[in-house]
Amino acid sequence: MKNVVKLDNYYAPEELQAALEKFVYRYNNERYHESLNNLTPADVYYGRGDKILKERERLKKITIINRRNEYQKIKLTATNKNHLSLNY
Repeated sequence: MKNVVKLDNYYAPEELQAALEKFVYRYNNERYHESLNNLTPADVYYGRGDKILKERERLKKITIINRRNEYQKIKLTATNKNHLSLNY
């Protein structure tokens, strides 16, 4: 917080209060925390954490399958090109 809020000059208490509110909102609702499995504190507090982690795991599995399929396709294409060049 000190690196965000203290570095600016505030000429009225309302400016400081607005900056603190902005910082706290971002910290609790937008910033992912490694100690919370890369969830926001709001996600954990409101019980959305398990649902988010399950969705991430589902997307990770799909991504791994897609990458594996793409790699196999590229590998097969390269192998076929090698076989074709040997037939001359």
